Amino acid sequence: MKRSHVLIFWGILVAILLLSFLIFRATQDQRTIKADLAELSNIRYGLFSVDEWKQVAAGIIAGKIGELELSGENKAVMRQKISAFLYEVIEDFEARFYEERSRSLKGIIQSGVASLTGTFDKLKQDVPMFTDQIIDFLDDPQSKEALRSYLVEQLDKYTLETFAQIDYTMHDQIIAGHGYEHHEAAIAGLKAGIDMMERSSRPYKIAIIVMVLAAAMLFILIKNPSKTEFLIISGISLTLLIPGVTLPMIEIDARISALSFSLLGEPISFRDQVLFYQSKSILEVVRIMFGHRGLDMLAVGFLILAFSVLFPAAKLIATVFYIYSEHLRKQGFVRTLVFRTGKWSMADVMVIAIFMALIGFNGIITDQLHQIENLAAGVEVLTTNNSGILSGFWFFTAFVLMSLLVSQKLQAGK
Repeated sequence: MKRSHVLIFWGILVAILLLSFLIFRATQDQRTIKADLAELSNIRYGLFSVDEWKQVAAGIIAGKIGELELSGENKAVMRQKISAFLYEVIEDFEARFYEERSRSLKGIIQSGVASLTGTFDKLKQDVPMFTDQIIDFLDDPQSKEALRSYLVEQLDKYTLETFAQIDYTMHDQIIAGHGYEHHEAAIAGLKAGIDMMERSSRPYKIAIIVMVLAAAMLFILIKNPSKTEFLIISGISLTLLIPGVTLPMIEIDARISALSFSLLGEPISFRDQVLFYQSKSILEVVRIMFGHRGLDMLAVGFLILAFSVLFPAAKLIATVFYIYSEHLRKQGFVRTLVFRTGKWSMADVMVIAIFMALIGFNGIITDQLHQIENLAAGVEVLTTNNSGILSGFWFFTAFVLMSLLVSQKLQAGK
């Protein structure tokens, strides 16, 4: 019976090692793609992008010019307005012409000639002809296209002179790196890739959960585990600890799912605008905190490193020494790590809880997103908080439970 238990435990350990490696590799690939997707969906390339708004404005201009159809009642109203404008311009020019030329002899002679020849009266008589020519020009497709091109050109000139330009270096590198030709294709392709990776790795995660539970239940049922069984269970705990501290534990993803409003009668919509995205593992958080010069950050980084990495690893090593070495078993330091640190056994879980609360701000993010939704009337805003717990958290939790189980069994058999 003992031999069969050992074989089962060895099989579970090898299987967890293999599956953990596969999950680690898949998670790293998926994480890279998620980060690239978040970058492409960043709000600075959408709602906050001058180039995006230029396209929106150009579309509106093209639409409005295309809607300019001069026919029927619309044409009559336009004719009336153009004629009134031309008459006003001619009369204004006539008044200024006579006023300016009344100040000199030469000007008086010119005014007299203009009056005798009826120059301005002739211009007024030709207003209907001028009006028809203007209407024909406005109704010509080539003229509409020329007007649209001119307005778009002026818009480009204005934005270049007024707004800072967006740096698309990283944006373009991501698209080219994944082999896509444009932004929309890259977004769709990366989303599909993430979904496919998630589906392919899900059976591995389920299998690890089942095997960890099976190993724990079997170990609990064994009354007097052998040294080999203790060693294998400790190995399983270590196998769970490594991905627990190297894989991301939490993902923070705050975005505007949809923002819709009307501009000059035209519907405008922006979708999947990422406000903030981040995912970090325990070791990455420690490295970031050690990179700060502030003593408070260094202290927090050291506490996370100590309780989440150093202390659990030292406890596992001390457990192995206690099981296999009669000499070390009598050492006070080893016995303290194995038996007298029970009250500290949940300190690592506490640190992770603080870690999650520190970088998650789940409730705060949700509250801020709801405030964005209520900012403006007439603007339909749908926000979402996709923050969630990732594989690293579950690996670390499984390690903590297995480590506690080993300590309890040693305590009971002491």
